[in-house]
Amino acid sequence: MKKWILICLCLIVIVIAVILFLGLSNLGPIVTNAVNTYGPDITKTEVRLQGADISIFSATVDLRDLYLGNPKGFKSPKAMSVGSIRVNVDESTITDDTIIIDSIQVLAPEIVYEKIGNTDNFKAILNNVKKSAKMPEKPAGEESDERNGGKKLLIRDLIVKDGKVNLSVAMLGAEKSISAALPDIHMTDLGKEKEGATPAQIFERVLAFLYEQITSSAVSDILNKELEEYGLTLETLKEDVGKELKTLKKEKEEELKDEVKDKLKSLFD
Repeated sequence: MKKWILICLCLIVIVIAVILFLGLSNLGPIVTNAVNTYGPDITKTEVRLQGADISIFSATVDLRDLYLGNPKGFKSPKAMSVGSIRVNVDESTITDDTIIIDSIQVLAPEIVYEKIGNTDNFKAILNNVKKSAKMPEKPAGEESDERNGGKKLLIRDLIVKDGKVNLSVAMLGAEKSISAALPDIHMTDLGKEKEGATPAQIFERVLAFLYEQITSSAVSDILNKELEEYGLTLETLKEDVGKELKTLKKEKEEELKDEVKDKLKSLFD
């Protein structure tokens, strides 16, 4: 009798283990779908994640090929692409209201930095994210918004390594490459002060710090040095774009004047 009880208990444990494995193995597509669905809502740009691999034994998530598009008005299609992001989760907090992430490692991000007049693509994305982060949470009882409601996050360590900043300069053509190494980034205890933060709030802080590094002297000095070979600087790029816009505006005004003249002439004829 005891033997049969032990056999039944073993079978139950095996069934539970299989159910857990199948459930956790399906988390990859769920994570991918969540990023692809809510990412564009937060950034107001195209966001694509190719896939996510879940390890149930080490509680890690490997994100593959993350793509962040540019806002409208910028010529470069993308603002950033990352081949690999490793996320290490504290598995004991997965069912809690605040999920603790022990570490996130972003490896070799490739950033495309594009300036237009007094703004640039990352400033535009950051403004979009700030608006999303300030959206109020829905009251209790209503369906939660994944951007600002539902689960919150606390990230103990976030590391960005071996990044590269590519400057997009339309007047030099696609064959010219101007780039600088991105300083390594290490941020700690994101969301700790409020016992967890929404994904949009976390992303706002990370993107703001990333933007500081992109526009830091460590990057801009190198970009300016390379631009000097073409008789340009980051400041003259802004001025040249302003001249282009003024010229375009003047051309449009002349076209409108000619169109009005032609219409008046046809009326009198």
